[in-house]
Amino acid sequence: RQTPGSISMAAFLLVALAALPANIDAFHVPSNRMCNRRSPVYNNELSSPSSPLVGLQNCNVQYGNVKHSSLYTAGKEDAQENQEEDETTEATDDATDADTSSTDNESSTSDKDEEDDPTKAIIAAYKSNLNPRRLSTDARPGSTMKPSIDVTMKFGGSSLANSECIDRVAKLIRDRIRPPLNEDGTVSEEVPVRPRAVICSAMGKTTNTLLSAGEMALEGRVDIEALRTLHLGTCRDFDLPSQTRTEVETLLGECQDMLNGVRLIQELSPKSLDQLVSYGERCSVRIMAARLNQIGVPAQSFDAWDVGVLTDDTYGDANLLPTAIDSIRERFASRIDPNVVAVVTGFIGHNTKGRITTLGRGGSDLTATAIGAALKVDEIQVWKDVDGILTADPRLVKNAVPLSHISYEEASELAYFGAQVLHPIAMQPALKSDIPVRVKNSYNPSAPGSVIDKIGNPDRMVTAITCKRGVTLMDIHSLQMLGAYGFLGAVFSDFEKHKVSVDVLASSEVSVSVTLDKKQREEDTKALCEDLSNFAEVELHQDRAILTLIADVRRSSDVLATVFRSFSAHGIKVEMMSQGASKVNISFIVREEQIDEAILKLHSCFFEDQCDVGLVEGGQIR
Repeated sequence: RQTPGSISMAAFLLVALAALPANIDAFHVPSNRMCNRRSPVYNNELSSPSSPLVGLQNCNVQYGNVKHSSLYTAGKEDAQENQEEDETTEATDDATDADTSSTDNESSTSDKDEEDDPTKAIIAAYKSNLNPRRLSTDARPGSTMKPSIDVTMKFGGSSLANSECIDRVAKLIRDRIRPPLNEDGTVSEEVPVRPRAVICSAMGKTTNTLLSAGEMALEGRVDIEALRTLHLGTCRDFDLPSQTRTEVETLLGECQDMLNGVRLIQELSPKSLDQLVSYGERCSVRIMAARLNQIGVPAQSFDAWDVGVLTDDTYGDANLLPTAIDSIRERFASRIDPNVVAVVTGFIGHNTKGRITTLGRGGSDLTATAIGAALKVDEIQVWKDVDGILTADPRLVKNAVPLSHISYEEASELAYFGAQVLHPIAMQPALKSDIPVRVKNSYNPSAPGSVIDKIGNPDRMVTAITCKRGVTLMDIHSLQMLGAYGFLGAVFSDFEKHKVSVDVLASSEVSVSVTLDKKQREEDTKALCEDLSNFAEVELHQDRAILTLIADVRRSSDVLATVFRSFSAHGIKVEMMSQGASKVNISFIVREEQIDEAILKLHSCFFEDQCDVGLVEGGQIR
């Protein structure tokens, strides 16, 4: 039964609802915030990689019964921020046309071009309203959330070994973007990040599996079922979209076709090997991007060459071109939305001929630092399966501890002399751009990890202990060259001729001792010895190891006093020593069967306060 009062209330509500469309802009949010998870209702719909709008994201935000839609894509860094939308559709169109012709050369096309290409018209219409600022991680005025930092994140094969690992890493990335509340409901102290790029290695041992498949193909058998099981099984575990499964199946089919070619022609060149091993990373990034999208993190996969990673023609161990940093920066600025996570293949690139090349084992670190340097991110994060850079190999030294800070130079020396944490040349782009690199554990993301920067920790006497096993010691001695100024020139001319590289060197007027890496081909070493024997006596000593202390060379007297007291007490013979060329490195050559004991004894002295011969500090034994 209706009363006069209820009729009046109903009439009032009808009038208010009729007025709502005219005032809806009071509830409108800028288009760059349309995918914020704080919105009352949100829905992310990613365009498919095959769409002409690759990289665009369709964000639908609903307030009551009114639904707003917005597309966003990468804008220029200096694009005008927070542009206000006009109240009517006609005014918006006029503003869009004006902004398009004045601020973006790529969008300033003629009306005729836009009519001919609807895609260009769509992009031109939306580009002027873009805001390149980060969507979901900026702290708002009055918010308790911390401002985010731009990062690149690199994950190695052990972190991506199977579907469980892929899922853990995807959720790790999501939680770094928007850190969850603490268990007690308080705001997390962790600084949120905006991943400009996530660099992925191949899943688990895929690279080794591909190399084994190549060897089997040379023997007449092609079998990639293990690869199919791993990658397609992961797709099924997540129920990934059919498009992702099709892309992975296509790549595996190409891989099988290539191996059939190897079987038929009985040849597997370095160029072919680079192509073969690339399938691991290319499958990995497609799976990771699809999983990120499933859990609400907008992502898109890219092969490294699509984001500007260009190399020289050295197949198997290529170097980045000097123009690569500029190329990467241009590709990201023009093609990639900064609010979509670019999932990029590590380890591989293209040479100037468009052929696939590899950066050598561990090259994914270099990919990460190069992209980070190009984008001028705040931090480059390298995620491993250890809690940062450790004082020694934890497989040997159970009491090895992570280092909180280490310098670029120290990290590079560690890599050159056997540490498996970073690629030997991966620090160069970060060093040139002065961007810190943080090494973290994907299995223990709460651990702070190790920060690599220009300063490190100057208060330490010794930073870390590492070694390189399986090296050869070469002694070159020539009395006939006594007083001759060309001795060293003649020696290293032969090394250059046979392309044999040296790790550690010590010399006198008539003799030179060097160590040769185990990567050297036996036939090259033999030919080198024959040439050197024309003017010198040459001796080779196999099964040697290099023990390297990353230390403060300004305190080398104390360091060396402790080292030789320990070596003497335990019968460890030093056959060669090198110090001085590097200000952070002291190296000793010992027999390989003694290397483990040497490392354990020195680690006890320098890091565990359990030195059985006494640690020398300031000239005093303690």
